[in-house]
Amino acid sequence: MKQYKYTINGAQYDVTIDSIVGSKAKVEVNGIPFEVEMHGSSLVEEDLPTMSTEGAPAPAAAPAAPAAAPAAAAPAAKSGPGAGTPVKAPLPGVVTKILVAEGQTVKKGETVLVLEAMKMENNITAEADGAVTGICVAAGDSVMEGTTLLTIG
Repeated sequence: MKQYKYTINGAQYDVTIDSIVGSKAKVEVNGIPFEVEMHGSSLVEEDLPTMSTEGAPAPAAAPAAPAAAPAAAAPAAKSGPGAGTPVKAPLPGVVTKILVAEGQTVKKGETVLVLEAMKMENNITAEADGAVTGICVAAGDSVMEGTTLLTIG
């Protein structure tokens, strides 16, 4: 078993490669188990580096992310994190709607984004009063639990 920490587009991932048998790897990404089929790779468990790397793409991390569902609305432009209180994903899922724009004033409890997880739509609400200072995701993006979705300053 090998453990790695990666940052991809600002989101942190803890990746554990449990085993590799032939072209199939059993991995966990942020505690969620996946069975990954590798194409064109002759990677074996003994070849994995023993040191954790920061920021480098993992061979099994990209395929392990859930597939993005078609966006229900036009994708919003990502503006990146802004100053203020981050609104984080409470569970892994796919962003289906972004209901606010950068600079828009929101009230605590107002729905700012819709996240689909396990075929259910979850309303993500503002955690503070203020203006949206940054949007870190776009409609159709797959996110892991704890990913910063937007910031309110």
